Amino acid sequence: MKLKGQALVDFLNQKVIKNTLLETLEMQFVEAGEDTLTAKMPVNSKVHQPLGLLHGGATAALAESVGSTASHFFVDSDIYEVRGIELSINHLRSKKEGVIYATAKPVHIGRTTHLWEILVTDENDKLIAHAKLTNIVLKK
Repeated sequence: MKLKGQALVDFLNQKVIKNTLLETLEMQFVEAGEDTLTAKMPVNSKVHQPLGLLHGGATAALAESVGSTASHFFVDSDIYEVRGIELSINHLRSKKEGVIYATAKPVHIGRTTHLWEILVTDENDKLIAHAKLTNIVLKK
C-alpha cells in the first residue's frame, strides 16, 4: 500500500530527511497532494549568503529536493531510481528571514524522464523563485 497525504508527509519527515542536506538546512515536507509535493525551509543565517540574504544555492537545494522526492512516487522504487539531471532556477525576489515553501508540480511524467515545475514562495505567497527540474528514471 502506498502512503498518501499526511502519512506520506510524516514518513518523509521521519525517515527520508534524516542525515541529509535536507536535515542540515532544516527542510520539512508539509503537504503531499495527488500529484504535488510541498516542503518548507526557514530563512536564517544557515542559508544566508554574505550579504545576509537567502542564498540562491539554498533555494535551489530546496527546489531540487522537492522535485526529486516527488518523482519517486511515480516509479516502482524496487525496480527504478530517480536522479536529477538538470535544474534551472530563476531567483525573482530576495529574502532575509521567514520561511520559504517549494511546491513541485509535474509537467511531464514519462517512462524515462520526469519534468517538474517548482514554485518557491514565502509565507505571504510572494514568488521568490521559479525552477524547472528534469529527472531521469534508471533501472537499479
